[in-house]
Amino acid sequence: MQRDGTTFHRWVGDDLELRVHVAPGANTTEVHGLHGASVKVRLRARPVEGAANSALIDFLADALQVPRSRCVLLSGERSREKRVLVQRPARDRVEAVVRTWSQGRTSS
Repeated sequence: MQRDGTTFHRWVGDDLELRVHVAPGANTTEVHGLHGASVKVRLRARPVEGAANSALIDFLADALQVPRSRCVLLSGERSREKRVLVQRPARDRVEAVVRTWSQGRTSS
């Protein structure tokens, strides 16, 4: 959560919606703190033929321990600003991960 009270995630029933700012072409895939009202994820993948979007979905599914099929890109297919819906993740796992992401870098 940011100082002004905005957050990059919200619960929609049992589902989680994330606002993500991606930076493709990094040396490693990792969360790199916050970028405005989004969590910044540096991706090793390049933004070519959906590779970065696929890498983002893989990263989020792994971090939140859900099947890849439960992570859906809602918007931002061709943008650095994306919204992702994670269907039915474990709430306690999400809260722990989100807290860590809010505090800085985490690699995967």
